[in-house]
Amino acid sequence: MTVAVTGALRVERAFARARAESRLALVVYLTVGYPDRASTASLLRAALDGGADVLELGVPFSDPLADGTTVQRAGEAALRHGVTLADCVSEAAAVVRERDAPVLLMGYTNPFMQYGFTRLATDGARAGIAGVIVPDMPAEESAELDRALAPAGLLRIDLYAPTTPNERLAKLLPRAQGFVYCVSLTGVTGARRALASDVADFVGRVRRHTALPIAVGFGISAPEHVSALRGTADGVVVGSAAIDVVTNAKPERRAEDLREFVASLAAAGRS
Repeated sequence: MTVAVTGALRVERAFARARAESRLALVVYLTVGYPDRASTASLLRAALDGGADVLELGVPFSDPLADGTTVQRAGEAALRHGVTLADCVSEAAAVVRERDAPVLLMGYTNPFMQYGFTRLATDGARAGIAGVIVPDMPAEESAELDRALAPAGLLRIDLYAPTTPNERLAKLLPRAQGFVYCVSLTGVTGARRALASDVADFVGRVRRHTALPIAVGFGISAPEHVSALRGTADGVVVGSAAIDVVTNAKPERRAEDLREFVASLAAAGRS
């Protein structure tokens, strides 16, 4: 009898592997359908070839509140290409069939509600998706989604900002799943020149309430940002900077340039 490896177990293994190798786990975000539908598959695989431990597949949405201009533009292009949530699930399924990689869908409440939470959970589990990240859904308002995801074994990864009070962390973090996504700054996604000075303090506050791995995202755009987080976080999330690489590359170089960029970040996450 073979036991299917769940997406949740893949996430756990990815962070455990990184920890055993004394390095930061690397989570890479790419918008499905950007710069065009045909490129998505090769770009996702290029990120894995470069050393990504976890993939975040961005679900395009017309009103992405947490995203900066880079991700917004990528999402707008994907919507023009007609990319739907069903397409995102299909892309995830194709990657998981080929690679033992944890794949998360990052999207907003509206597309997930339109699709149906139960259908999302069923289709997601069938596709081997590990879970979802919903930046505009506070943990306190996620009960309906959680009820749908739990029987299917899918995770809902929470985002926490540096402004989150300790009382809220103490209340919510014990129920967190997979890993804790710490936003390195207040504001929207986007590449930054430097990390916020209070990231270490914030991660320390979060650690007091959870034994889960902690990944830091928003504004991580260069190898020096990654190396600066060694000893503080367990992983880093890179999105806008990866999309910028794709945007700036010649069409025939997109996958290779992305692979090289991800490899430079992965190298910075090692000792």
